[in-house]
Amino acid sequence: MLDVAFLGCGGTMPMPERFLASMFLKYNGRKILIDCGEGTQVAMKRLGWGFKSIDIICITHFHGDHILGLPGLLATISNSGRVEPIYIIGPAGLYEVMNGLKVVIPYLAFEVFIIENPKDSILVDFEKDKAVLFQNDINTLSEEKQEPKGQVEIRTTELDHSSPCIGYSFYIRRTPKFDVEKAIENQVPKVLWSKLQKNEPQDFEGKTYTPSMVLAEERKGLKISYITDTRPVESIRGFVEGSDLLVCEGTYGADEDIEKAMKNKHMTFRESATIAKEADVHELIITHYSPSMMNPGEYIENAVNVFTNTSLAYDGAVKTINFKEN
Repeated sequence: MLDVAFLGCGGTMPMPERFLASMFLKYNGRKILIDCGEGTQVAMKRLGWGFKSIDIICITHFHGDHILGLPGLLATISNSGRVEPIYIIGPAGLYEVMNGLKVVIPYLAFEVFIIENPKDSILVDFEKDKAVLFQNDINTLSEEKQEPKGQVEIRTTELDHSSPCIGYSFYIRRTPKFDVEKAIENQVPKVLWSKLQKNEPQDFEGKTYTPSMVLAEERKGLKISYITDTRPVESIRGFVEGSDLLVCEGTYGADEDIEKAMKNKHMTFRESATIAKEADVHELIITHYSPSMMNPGEYIENAVNVFTNTSLAYDGAVKTINFKEN
């Protein structure tokens, strides 16, 4: 089970009833934040999920409506008593931007690991009070060396905006079912069953027992994709294909605004819906509205006429996505 919360659904500038771009993912009590525009902290306070358990912050690009809330948020997390590292992922230029932001937050109680413009997938293991990240399934990005399990896989893709910008996909892996018959057939001692079910190999009485000796076939996980501030380039479709949920920008609702969308490198509702349809996603939620669009609901038919299972995000909305049986 994965919880998705929309903290801010606006673009360009905050509005009285609409904060700037930011979205939360919560899994097993740990959190991933995507973008951090102005108003993010207030939205998080209203949501009530807390600050301390944010392990990863994914930044799409460095325009102010996506990142200017970050210094204050990091300071608040530091004041909350967190001491475990936080990982910040972003496009090319992330190191330079973070060095600039550190001028106003020179003292943090935790270390910040920077992952700039990753080309390979990143595996995440969520532990009791922290996350451990790995790239290429081998090299840990923290100081602790251990075998990665990869509960969550993060991938990125380059987008087409007026500054370096990346989209994200998050694949939540599902633990295979425990197979009693398989465990008995492989003569696995019952004392090891629970540990092997947690994907932890065990040495017992001179023999090594692996999780594959007690677990059934792998089950389908959950895929969440997040695409914002871009034109609908062809590579997006393959990247988000098969997503259980695609969260995509719709800066402009009216079809007549296509020239503005092209000029400013954004998308209309209809273009977002076309991506969802062609990529065979299960559900589309549109976000990142222009401040000139006071009532996005007026234009929802432009998307629904293309892709039926479309809805509009609003600040404070929370959605729970459950695993599906194969």
